[in-house]
Amino acid sequence: AARIPNNISLFLNIGTSTEAVARELRNHRNLLVVTNNMNVANILAETQDCEVVVTGGNLRRADGGLVGKLAIETIRQFKFDLAIIGCSALDRDGDLLDFDIQEVGVSQSILRQSHKTFLVADQTKLSRSAPARIASLADIDALITDHPLPTDLASACEAWNTDVVVANRDV
Repeated sequence: AARIPNNISLFLNIGTSTEAVARELRNHRNLLVVTNNMNVANILAETQDCEVVVTGGNLRRADGGLVGKLAIETIRQFKFDLAIIGCSALDRDGDLLDFDIQEVGVSQSILRQSHKTFLVADQTKLSRSAPARIASLADIDALITDHPLPTDLASACEAWNTDVVVANRDV
């Protein structure tokens, strides 16, 4: 959250990592947050200095995510200063992966509509696999994680100019 300035438009997508970011944004000022995550909307609902727009779409009851064509069409109405996204898995080639093809389409729309994109992903994402590809870390401005990356992936990120930030675990 310290890397997110005040006075911007921001997209927060589906996932517990983006929900954690939302909790840390409650003291930010003058934010426009668009989300397809009902949990993010609820977290920020009482933050007076934050306008919240919810995309609409098909509700996934398991996680409060909104996916599908309506979510994509809403996202296309904006150009975001910054997007904070999560993923289900991150492979050793640097590909962001997910299980739900509808969510992949939404995430790809978010990337197209954002000037800058941060991926928030904890180390468990590196030990998981998922079948659908969202994008590459080469398409991301920064990866914020809780553990240093394997050397080969860290080197690839450096070559792609993707910043890797290991968050302070004591915060």
